[in-house]
Amino acid sequence: MIESTLREGNAIAMDRIGQLRVWVRDRLGSEPARFEPASEDASFRRYFRIAHAGATLIVMDAPPPQENCAGFVHVAELFRGAGLNVPQILAHDLERGFLLLTDFGTVTYLDALAGADADRLYRDALDALVRLQRASTPGTLPVYDAALLRRELMLFPDWYVERHLGRALEPDQRARLERMFDAVIAHNLAEPKVYVHRDYHSRNLMLTEPNPGILDFQDAVLGPLSYDLVSLLKDAYVEWPEDRVLDWAVRYWQGARRAGLPVRADFGEFYRDFEWMGVQRHLKVLGIFARLWHRDGKGRYLRDLPLVLRYVERAASRYAALNPLARLLDELHGRAPRPVQSF
Repeated sequence: MIESTLREGNAIAMDRIGQLRVWVRDRLGSEPARFEPASEDASFRRYFRIAHAGATLIVMDAPPPQENCAGFVHVAELFRGAGLNVPQILAHDLERGFLLLTDFGTVTYLDALAGADADRLYRDALDALVRLQRASTPGTLPVYDAALLRRELMLFPDWYVERHLGRALEPDQRARLERMFDAVIAHNLAEPKVYVHRDYHSRNLMLTEPNPGILDFQDAVLGPLSYDLVSLLKDAYVEWPEDRVLDWAVRYWQGARRAGLPVRADFGEFYRDFEWMGVQRHLKVLGIFARLWHRDGKGRYLRDLPLVLRYVERAASRYAALNPLARLLDELHGRAPRPVQSF
């Protein structure tokens, strides 16, 4: 049964590639000189790089209803209007989920960090984030509301705890976790609302001119101001010393204040919001990475789980109101309770 399903899925995928190639040929007026896989991500989207008329272009295959192509086009227009460097959409077929885009090349921030000036790259990314947030307009994007925040948090018990750790939450543990979810969501929703990319990190930022090139923005919302900063500075794929994270957070905070964004006047309070937002994001990411392995067979994300877990544990151990989460994480991983603080 499983083999039959896989064969059927492969046949559908090949049929889509055939349709995609015909669509591209019709848009360009000739067969591309090269048509090859460019990348794939944690979603159902696939990307192909083609060569045409001495240049390269990107073809996105984003099958509906799993992927929101109309959202991609809409957000691209908003972000470009904010002065961000996002791919230009040269052609699209929203009904079938085909898009033809300009190409930002192959060097992501994650690729570039080993041999580049990280401060320069992050300064560019922080400046772009401030520009994006300054352009925020209510009513143009879905709201990152309590229901969505909670739906994301539920990925943690459903996929990380029950499927990945193989632990069934006891009634008392589930009740404690729900109380933590309530507290985290209330704290997140108390932040000012701005445009939120929702995956603003080193694999979605490209080394370009102007820098950075920004990808994977189709799920953007209007939500908590610190969310994208958490994605960038507490990246699931690269870890920075905390003093460096603090320096970059201060740089952002100062730039945001100069730009008139509604950040807190006290940096300590702003950084507390940043860490509480990180708890929501990283609990969600633990669930997503576990789901990518157990449901989708994408095992490469498993190596990033320890870093994401450390982010949650550090924040939960630092703030008294989050200490019950730190103790619960120790229980679920079969460890002795760690020391906690009481800020």
